Amino acid sequence: MFDPACPSSAMPIRIGDKWAGLIICCLEDGPRRFTEIQVPLRGVTAKVLAQTLRGMERDGMITRTAYPEIPPRVVYELTDLGRTLLEPIAACREWAKEHLPTILAAREEWEKAAANAA
Repeated sequence: MFDPACPSSAMPIRIGDKWAGLIICCLEDGPRRFTEIQVPLRGVTAKVLAQTLRGMERDGMITRTAYPEIPPRVVYELTDLGRTLLEPIAACREWAKEHLPTILAAREEWEKAAANAA
C-alpha cells in the first residue's frame, strides 16, 4: 500500500508519539539535564525517556553534550532542525485547546453508549 521509500516512514515525530513532542516543548527555552526533562513530564520512566532522547538524537532533533566533570553532567538541547518542530507543535496545541471540550464530550458519550451496550 505504501512505498517503503515514502518520507513518512522516516518521520521522527509520529502522530501519537507520547513523549517526543513534549520533550521538544521542554527544550524550547534552552538546554536541560535529564531530570529537568523528566520532572515536568510526570509519568515517563527513565528507560522510556532515555530511549526517546536517543532516538531524537539519532534523528538530529536534539544534541547530547556530556561534560567531563565529577559527577558527570549531561545536557540535551534542540538542534536547528528540532526547533523547526516548535511551530507545528504550537499549532497542534492550539487546536487541542480549542477542541478539548468537544473531544471530552464525545468520549463521555461514547463511554456511556459502551456501558449501556454491555
